[in-house]
Amino acid sequence: MKKETEVKVTETVKKAAAPKAEAEKKVAAPKAEAEKKVAAPKAEPKKAAAPKAAKKPAAPRRKAADTVYVQYGAAEWDVAALVEKAKADYVAAGHKATEAKKVTVYVKPEEGKAYYVVNDTDTGSVAL
Repeated sequence: MKKETEVKVTETVKKAAAPKAEAEKKVAAPKAEAEKKVAAPKAEPKKAAAPKAAKKPAAPRRKAADTVYVQYGAAEWDVAALVEKAKADYVAAGHKATEAKKVTVYVKPEEGKAYYVVNDTDTGSVAL
């Protein structure tokens, strides 16, 4: 008999608790819906991604300008100017400026000339 009584008591407790649980669900449901409305704003339509532009290679950084002068007696020559003169003479001889990859200049102040070698093959001289 104890078991029948326990079953009846348990069922009675469940029935008594059922209205409270349903009431709590009814109260909780509107709160959950309100939270969903507040928490979930409207999603914005996705925009098409713009194509990425190709990156340009960075320009090489220039080093600090070094100036070298050759002095002999009472005369003075800027080495950079002599190199430019040598390149100009090379182009005047019928070559393209883009062909000059390596320019070596030898300054001979006692002769008043600067001798140059371009790409280890072509030679020439310019007056100081």
